[in-house]
Amino acid sequence: MTPDQAPPSQADTAKAETTRVETAGPDPDESGLSAEVEAQIDTWRAWVRRRQVIHAVDVAELEDHLREQISMLRESGLAADEAFLVAVKRMGNIDALSSEFAREHSERLWKQLVVADDVDEAGATSGGLLAFGLAMLAAALIKLPVLFGKTLDNAESFYLHNALFFVLPVLAGYFAWQRRLAPRAVAFIALGFMAAALIMNVFPFVPEGSMEILSILHLPIVLWLLTGVAYTGGRWRESSRRMDFIRFSGELFIYYVLIAMGGGVLSAFLMATFESIGVNAEYFFGNWLLPCGAVGAVLVASWLVEAKQSVVENMAPVLTRLFTPMFAILLLAFLVTMLITGNGLNVERDLLILFDALLIMVLALLLYSVSARDPRAPAGLFDVVQLVLVASALVANAFALWAILGRISAMGFTPNRSAALGMNLVLIVNLLVSAVISFRFLRGRSSIALLERWQTAYLPVYGLWAAVVLIGFPVVFGFG
Repeated sequence: MTPDQAPPSQADTAKAETTRVETAGPDPDESGLSAEVEAQIDTWRAWVRRRQVIHAVDVAELEDHLREQISMLRESGLAADEAFLVAVKRMGNIDALSSEFAREHSERLWKQLVVADDVDEAGATSGGLLAFGLAMLAAALIKLPVLFGKTLDNAESFYLHNALFFVLPVLAGYFAWQRRLAPRAVAFIALGFMAAALIMNVFPFVPEGSMEILSILHLPIVLWLLTGVAYTGGRWRESSRRMDFIRFSGELFIYYVLIAMGGGVLSAFLMATFESIGVNAEYFFGNWLLPCGAVGAVLVASWLVEAKQSVVENMAPVLTRLFTPMFAILLLAFLVTMLITGNGLNVERDLLILFDALLIMVLALLLYSVSARDPRAPAGLFDVVQLVLVASALVANAFALWAILGRISAMGFTPNRSAALGMNLVLIVNLLVSAVISFRFLRGRSSIALLERWQTAYLPVYGLWAAVVLIGFPVVFGFG
């Protein structure tokens, strides 16, 4: 269904209203709806989301209303597919709804990067003030250890262990308040943060040892997924909510980089300006502006993503379209060069981290590009490029696994080799299934929506593996 196409016609709806199906449909999923109806709802959601004037939060509310209508109609005797058509009809014409949104929120159509003075000024101002207030709180928290004699100069290890605890709980709290998260979910998130903080500060890690470095590297995965539970409003099990969190993560990265670039320019002017009068501002920059700005920008960028989401939703697909062919060429060139030169993959820790980051970036490009396309559009050239990208990443990952296994067979297991082996196994399963689904889609035997659902459903696997490294590895391998 393209953005200009209308929802199900009145004729189809009328036919559905007068037809009753007495036999049972396909096996329902955990939501109580069949996979076919869930696919229809996915298509409806993607179509509504592309309406520029409707935010993701508004789409979620509309979807909740749609599901309530479907549930009521099923209780009255309609089959699930009939209930879907009737519910869409009862919700009214989406174009009319878009027009209503345009009248009430006209700033969403233009001037999307600033707050309009005459439309919902109080709500926008209060949201901005809250975000800046939380940014100030995070900045104060990052400087709190100074009162106990811990500075960036003399307690680098402490900040490496705890820097994320000064900002991510604040961000999770912001989402919990915004989504009116249930107390049970709040307690789960709080316990997760506290458990991670205890591990990072109580475990007797050897300074600069393998286990300390591995824990520092895997901690962000666990904490970010905990933050995701707050972002989804406690509805983490729903694929659409996980997809919203993935979109938010990518959009937050874009905004954060833009803010960081602006902060870099500001810092350069600050240093040069004060140097012109013989004052060295390097201490202020390194000990105050940089750490406070780094944590505060996370909260400000998060608010910008939430408040002006439609701008980046248009930006992210463009970036994926731009970088997907480039990454495909990069991986192909890497594989060809490795085969020609006969050089094996270097399995040193730093290079493996960089290589795994590259593979994760490939999966991110795949997911963002899939989420932005029309689920009913036929396969095209860009889908072929995506398959080439995934297949190249899969082959490269296979070479990495072969190199890691060779090193383990020759020298035995170590924390670094075990962590690298586990992460690459997690990645290769994701890439393999993604490649199969993509190939089947090109053959017309699968839906592109299945690829999106697979990627979002696989997210907890990364969190589980990170938790294993964070909690289990120190016990198995010691703390060195």
